[in-house]
Amino acid sequence: MNTTNIKNNYKRGDHDTRPWGTWEVLDAGDGFCVKKITVKPGGILSLQLHHFRSEHWTIVQGTAVVTLGEEKITVSQNEHVFIPVETKHRIQNDTEQNVVFIEIQAGDNLDENDIVRYEDNYGRA
Repeated sequence: MNTTNIKNNYKRGDHDTRPWGTWEVLDAGDGFCVKKITVKPGGILSLQLHHFRSEHWTIVQGTAVVTLGEEKITVSQNEHVFIPVETKHRIQNDTEQNVVFIEIQAGDNLDENDIVRYEDNYGRA
């Protein structure tokens, strides 16, 4: 990571509501961002990748189906997934309860615009 040109557009307290649920920034600093993400029942994020960041997801509530590259895996409470830079991924909640996970982003350029969408159930691709 090049610490001289780190760009982080997140700050603690940032949040948003999306068609699939919500996200909130718990902490942010040079080269990292920590989000709490809630996926409502039936919610599914877009199939996407990031050019500038990796992500590490830890499920803290519920059970989700995670697409990681060409693989689909079931991830439950206290389990985690690492998503390398430029790897297609998504998370979906096929249950009747919220799925909550902590996302740790790491990279030189952390920004909501670093999302390349390939498929999206909400017309954003």
